[in-house]
Amino acid sequence: MSTLTQVRPRSPFVDWLAVTSLMLGIFAIVTSEILPIGLLTVIGAEFGVSDGVAGLTMTVPGVVAAFAALAVPLSAARVDRRIMLCALMAVLATADVLAAIAESYQVMLLSRVLVGLTIGGFWSIGAGLAARLVPPRSVGTATALIFSAVPLGSVLGVPAGTFVGDLAGWRTAFSALALLAVLVLIALLALLPPLPAHQVIGLGVLRDLLRCRDTRIALLATFLIVLAHFGTYTYVTPYLRHVTHLGSPAISAILLAYGAAGIAGNFLGGRALALSLRGTFAATGCLIALSTLLLPVLGTAPAGATALLVLWGLAYGAAPLCSQTFFAHASPESPEGATILFTASFQATFALGALLGGTVVDALSVTTLMACGGLVALLMAVCLLALTRPGCRQRRRSPGW
Repeated sequence: MSTLTQVRPRSPFVDWLAVTSLMLGIFAIVTSEILPIGLLTVIGAEFGVSDGVAGLTMTVPGVVAAFAALAVPLSAARVDRRIMLCALMAVLATADVLAAIAESYQVMLLSRVLVGLTIGGFWSIGAGLAARLVPPRSVGTATALIFSAVPLGSVLGVPAGTFVGDLAGWRTAFSALALLAVLVLIALLALLPPLPAHQVIGLGVLRDLLRCRDTRIALLATFLIVLAHFGTYTYVTPYLRHVTHLGSPAISAILLAYGAAGIAGNFLGGRALALSLRGTFAATGCLIALSTLLLPVLGTAPAGATALLVLWGLAYGAAPLCSQTFFAHASPESPEGATILFTASFQATFALGALLGGTVVDALSVTTLMACGGLVALLMAVCLLALTRPGCRQRRRSPGW
């Protein structure tokens, strides 16, 4: 009997609830990961560290997640995915509690290590499960729903966390996330069916994927776009505070507008991918470049900063979906392997971007950082278009490339 066969038929409604529980799981993870963006200044002040050093709360989870994305699926290759996802959500709840009670910056960083473990393991497994929960005709919609958690983390998570942090203290924001993680854990237990390992992933499978030219292009494009985005967006709160001279309520409102645009970008990007994956992915790089390069020029005024952050959010909302789809098209025979490579590359570059961004902020200025990020995003679009242009030696393309 196939490992995909279920013991009894499940209602389509329950299957979609299961997809939603995965989306909420990634929402809780993404919000936990990027929450310090909105609280970076107050967390740094609490522990007596600079904005650049406080940026380690973003770097550490990314580093750990990059390794966890490889280590967790490989070390637990035969474990039921439902069990793994539930265990990882319990780790996230523990991490957020630890952050809420941290009395030193070292303990805070320890909590971020646990967040990174959850990100790498949960995302590398959960992001590719849509095909096992819904019919083939609905996989695209289900995948877009799961990935909508990324901009939702920005539109709801970061602004709400910033608001709660300003109102009741940043520790309360992490306590609320711990409660959310527990609720998601309960939903996963109740809604996910048994999900035995569909394909045992080993290092040999990943090596084979890396030999594919399209996979290497996907790695390069993901590296550049994530480096550009998180190298700059990690420090957008200090920029708005010190350059645009906005207070916390206004910053929360702008981050809310950014996140709302990100949700729109996620679903618009999903539609655009059906027409051209190459063009959509390159467009995200161009729009992020335009936003960050103009921010030092127009972002000193609140109206200009708001408009550019909305454009930025619209562009980045489609970026993770483009990257994941690119990896999937490069290796259709191993969807879980493709997701592992996507997650590992995404998170490793996330960490590097936050680290390099902090170095530039402390050594030069946050304005210089925005300009540097824009140039990297532009480089991503140029490289992608050049390497995938008609006539390049490539493997068979699928329709809509």
